[in-house]
Amino acid sequence: MFDSAAARRTMVERQIMTADVHNPDLLTAMLEIPRERFLPPALAELAYVDGDIDLGHGRALLKAMVLAKLIEAAQIRSDERVLDVGCATGYSSAVLARLAGSVVALEEDADLGRAAKDALAACGASNVTVGNGPLSKGWPQAAPYDFILLNGATQVTPEALGGQLKPAGRLACIFGRPPSAKAMMFRLAEGRLVGRPIFDAAAALLPGFAAPAAFVF
Repeated sequence: MFDSAAARRTMVERQIMTADVHNPDLLTAMLEIPRERFLPPALAELAYVDGDIDLGHGRALLKAMVLAKLIEAAQIRSDERVLDVGCATGYSSAVLARLAGSVVALEEDADLGRAAKDALAACGASNVTVGNGPLSKGWPQAAPYDFILLNGATQVTPEALGGQLKPAGRLACIFGRPPSAKAMMFRLAEGRLVGRPIFDAAAALLPGFAAPAAFVF
C-alpha cells in the first residue's frame, strides 16, 4: 500500500534538504502538503518521484527540488503578494500559500485550472485565488506583486510580467533551452528585467514563452 507520508518525508530528506534548501517554513510546507492530491488518481504514486511529473499536453509538475530552490531563493515574506504563472494543478501555489500573504494561481488550461481549484480548496489554501487566462499576460488585476514564479521554462525574458512587479520585486524561472538552461532570478533595473543565474535546471516550456522563430534565408 502506498504510504504517502513516508514518501513525502523521503522526498524532503533526500531530494530537497540534500540540495541545500534550509528554509524551515518551506520544508514544513513540503512535508505537510499531500502532493498526490494535485495529481489524477492514476498518477498518485508518482507524486514523490525525483523529476518532473508529466500531466499531458506538454505540461508538468515541476521537479520538487527545482521548485523548492526557486522558492527559497525568492526569500518570500509573510506579507507579500505572489503570482504563480502556470500553476498547473496547484501544488506550487499550495506551497507558496504557506509562505506568502496571498497568492494568485494563474492557469490558461481550463481543465488544469479546475483541478487546481479543487485541490487547493481540499488543502485549505484559503489565501489562493485561481485565475484563468494566457500565462504570458500575467494577471494585472491583482498587480503589483512582490514575487512572480514561472512554473516552467521560458526562452524569452518575460518583460510583460516584469511590468507587474513592485519596484523591489523578484521573478524566478527556468530560462533557456537544455543543456544550457538555468534557474534565474530577475529583478527590475531602470524598468527592465535583469537576471542572474542561481543554479542549473531544466523544465517544460510554458505556453507563450517560446522564442520567436528565426528567419532563415
